[in-house]
Amino acid sequence: MTVPVTAQESEAEIQLQELVVSAGRTPVAAEKVGRAHTVLAGEELEKSQTRYVADALRRVPGLAVSRTGSFGGLTQVRVRGAEGNHVLVLIDGVEVSASSNGEFDFGSLQVADIDRIEVLRGPQSALYGSNATAGVIQIFTKGGIRNGYKVTGRTETGTDKTVLGNVLLQGGGQDFDVSLSGAVRRTDGFNISDFGSEKDGDRNVTLNGKTRWDITEKLQLDANLRFVDRKSDTDDQDFAFPPTPTQGLVIDTPSSTKTQELYGGAGLTWALFDDRFVQNIRGEYTDVERRGLTTNGRSGNDDDRVHLSYQGTFSFKTPDLLNSAHSLTGAVEWERETFRNAFPTNPSQTAKQERDLQGYVAEYRGEFYDRVFLSGAVRFDQNDAFEDTVTYSTSAAYLFRETGTRLHASIGTGVTNPTFFEQFGFVPARFVGNPGLSPEENFGWDIGVEQRLFDGRVVFDVTYFNERLKDEIQTQFLPGFATTPVNLPGTSKRQGVEVSVGFEVLEDLFAKASYTYLDANEPSGLEEVRRPRHTASLNLTYGFNEGRGNLFVDAVYNGRTQDLEFISATPQTRVTLDEYFLVNVGADYQVTDNLQLFGRIENLLDQDYEEIFSFNTPGINAYAGLKVTF
Repeated sequence: MTVPVTAQESEAEIQLQELVVSAGRTPVAAEKVGRAHTVLAGEELEKSQTRYVADALRRVPGLAVSRTGSFGGLTQVRVRGAEGNHVLVLIDGVEVSASSNGEFDFGSLQVADIDRIEVLRGPQSALYGSNATAGVIQIFTKGGIRNGYKVTGRTETGTDKTVLGNVLLQGGGQDFDVSLSGAVRRTDGFNISDFGSEKDGDRNVTLNGKTRWDITEKLQLDANLRFVDRKSDTDDQDFAFPPTPTQGLVIDTPSSTKTQELYGGAGLTWALFDDRFVQNIRGEYTDVERRGLTTNGRSGNDDDRVHLSYQGTFSFKTPDLLNSAHSLTGAVEWERETFRNAFPTNPSQTAKQERDLQGYVAEYRGEFYDRVFLSGAVRFDQNDAFEDTVTYSTSAAYLFRETGTRLHASIGTGVTNPTFFEQFGFVPARFVGNPGLSPEENFGWDIGVEQRLFDGRVVFDVTYFNERLKDEIQTQFLPGFATTPVNLPGTSKRQGVEVSVGFEVLEDLFAKASYTYLDANEPSGLEEVRRPRHTASLNLTYGFNEGRGNLFVDAVYNGRTQDLEFISATPQTRVTLDEYFLVNVGADYQVTDNLQLFGRIENLLDQDYEEIFSFNTPGINAYAGLKVTF
């Protein structure tokens, strides 16, 4: 959905909002995208004072977010009823999912330096390979500026002794730009267990840098590097055997997890033949080190990923044939993932594990009469640990410019390879690996309509989706309370409706709303856990005093959700988590050209709720701070 653009926004900002970088191997104008997508601009996150990307994603249709208790706790994002490792997460083009479990922990991702977020829903493995089974979430950080500089600093304090500080430096010359940012957020937190009184806090330090350099008029270098160091206090679930009175519940323990994340990438882009042929060569590196201390002992793992790619795109026009324009893209990728258990407890965990992948991609995009937009992609992956796979994706959009109507549809396949944890197990040794697992395979399609009304002041989109997952991997119990992953027989079925609306209520009052209906079931017919059937959001922003001040209301509804509980004598029984309604309110005011004051209240209604069974969540919180720019 494209949000109505105000007259005050610059032409450059308008162009940025109309491009969806993630929708193809090269950027695509939003109106030409057939795949279901949502773009969250940095200005939206700024006005609503959002501090974690996961909380911003709660407003996106088709997404479900679950966090283990306190800020910084393990946070999973599911797309259209899929698992957390079925969505590919990129930051400035670098894949950041851990190779150990195949998913990205959103608990570490602050909003401080985020420029925009793109969410692509539906199978995208033809474009991005394994893990893009259900969609792609790409985060872009703020870049530098040419021929000048800008310094932005922010600090805030609030409930639970929470302190935040971040600074962003942006600058550049005629042929280069650079940005450097640092953000620190620390909180004493609260007790995520119903037992005891120990608070579970979090400390997060994030450093980020990126640059672009025009080596020549046609040759450009870009590079980015991101480092995250954090420590999160946790409490353990009681899985003692034989069972205890608190079996299956979260109990108060002095447990904690320390994580260091390093992501980096660099690429060269070379344009030839009046920009009709564009080549790109790129290298990326990911390193994640995790160390945990629990009542069951130490745990930890080291994950590494090296990714190399070459891509070439040839664009041409045929005005005499259907008044059309075309682009052909070919790409070759090589990737090596490495995993090591830091504290092995059995022989299968002692050696470092590696696996390689080679991918070959072809994509076509066509535009006809400036109203019909088609795309198609096919990918062949060679895996040294699994069977080779072929995935495909096609999409179409038809634009009725006279009525402001846009039809869009897509169909495709996705694949997710078993994770290292699933193959080889992890500490504690009760989780036994299964080297014989097969990749999960997804087939999905969607169709929708976007409508603009009242000269673009109202934009709404309705999309129906249907997906079928085969060989779903799920954990099963073994004798002695041990567990192991297996491929489920049959097909997991997911379908639903996504609705998004953006409208300008008054000249200075804007609203965005979303709603998702989801029907997601395992092959047995049971409802998938942690996938609410109904979710919704509403965001209102009001500007006053000629734009110097802003007020906002941000509301999220999460319907009843199934989850697992391990209290009963029979393991893996179900529990229903109650629905909840979270409301945040806040305001900011530009005191001078260089100073802004702001404040907000989170969970205004002081809702008592659970996102994951037995994990407490924050009550009402208040924050205040200031922002300086020069």
